[in-house]
Amino acid sequence: MKLFIKNMVCDRCKMAVRSELENVGLTPLNIQLGEIDIKESQIDDHIQLLEQRLIALGFELLQDQKIRLVEQIKSALRHFVRQEKTDTPPNISSYLAAYLKKDYASLSHLFSQSEHTTIESYFIKQKIERVKELLAYGELNLNEIAYKLHYSSVAHLSNQFKKITGLSPTAYKKSASYERTELDKV
Repeated sequence: MKLFIKNMVCDRCKMAVRSELENVGLTPLNIQLGEIDIKESQIDDHIQLLEQRLIALGFELLQDQKIRLVEQIKSALRHFVRQEKTDTPPNISSYLAAYLKKDYASLSHLFSQSEHTTIESYFIKQKIERVKELLAYGELNLNEIAYKLHYSSVAHLSNQFKKITGLSPTAYKKSASYERTELDKV
């Protein structure tokens, strides 16, 4: 049986959810961000306790199909932003359509209707949060970050960064405050 859980954004989230599933007597087989396969085919006896425990940790068990699909889109976009650079970056619409096996136009419409923003705007915000993270680490320069995140140039990255944050990447790095938004809050 598959469960869909909102606000899973990292490996620690996977560990926390795995622990809660086991604590309520369920057997996780495969845990991905936002999607979990469990051994049990019926969870009616466990559902209320599981929901309470997940909410206490900032997660939410998703039961509505449309909400699940929106969360799958978000998860796919977060995954896309974090994947390593390939020679030919895939088009985000083609990537989502292939990844979710759905028509991009319907995905886009559902996402916009549910989130009151476009997939592209959400994707750009995810990329900017990744840029902030990479700037905070200080391991890569701006050219390397632009290349890693499929920007056509440093100027393009800088313009997008300033439009979203109000600061240039250099000013952000010099500020040393490294204010970032949690990925599930983007």
